[in-house]
Amino acid sequence: MIVFPNAKINLGLNILRKRSDGYHELETCFYPVLWRDALEIIDSDKTHITTTGIELPDEGENIVLKAFHLLKKDFDLPPIRIHLHKSIPIGAGLGGGSADAAFMLKLLNEKYMLGITHNDLLKYATRLGADCAFFLENRPLLASGIGERFSELKFSLDEKHIVLVYPNIHISTKEAYSNIVPKNPSVRIKDVLENHPIENWEGLLTNDFEAPLFKKYPILKNLKEQLYDSGGVYASMSGSGSCMFGIFDRMPALSFPDDFKIWAGGF
Repeated sequence: MIVFPNAKINLGLNILRKRSDGYHELETCFYPVLWRDALEIIDSDKTHITTTGIELPDEGENIVLKAFHLLKKDFDLPPIRIHLHKSIPIGAGLGGGSADAAFMLKLLNEKYMLGITHNDLLKYATRLGADCAFFLENRPLLASGIGERFSELKFSLDEKHIVLVYPNIHISTKEAYSNIVPKNPSVRIKDVLENHPIENWEGLLTNDFEAPLFKKYPILKNLKEQLYDSGGVYASMSGSGSCMFGIFDRMPALSFPDDFKIWAGGF
């Protein structure tokens, strides 16, 4: 069986406070986009993973394997061969690893008819990562807590075009949080998305990671300006960076260096 885990962007991201467990309380809108990986599992004589596409960093066990072993603790899963083709950039703020893990949980549940309810899958996903659970919902949602609590939003980008630009800069979550000072926002994300036209989002819908990362990586600020100059009605950094995105009324003509990765479309 094969599935195609997709990425997400963040429409606004406010870091509200640091918790005693080291995590940060936040609010953001997760919005799915169809920049996708490919994930396949087949029965095998031993459990192992192969990968193609973007080279994965050597940071311990792959999160897809972690998802397998998490379910294997509670279910009699057979050994499998996993193949992951990685297309979603890493360290980009697009949630690719979390998506892979969440889709792995769904894939195992369906292939082996484990009967895990949606709510229980959400609990498993949260144990793997703060935003993993979102990819089991995979629709625009307001996220709070550490990114695992969701509520509905009433807005749409259905008539818009989205362009994502990854400038080949890897930003780890640790690096992104290192210069963050939590604060309460003057305007809440739900209010901006539901009560303001997209043409007014600039200056209202902000990402707290932008200011410190723009100082360290000026190219990110330049990319944001380029997206606006090319006709974007809104532009921002996704998550903890470094992917920048622009939302357009019509698809623009854009030019970027050859080593940048570009995606355009919707969901």
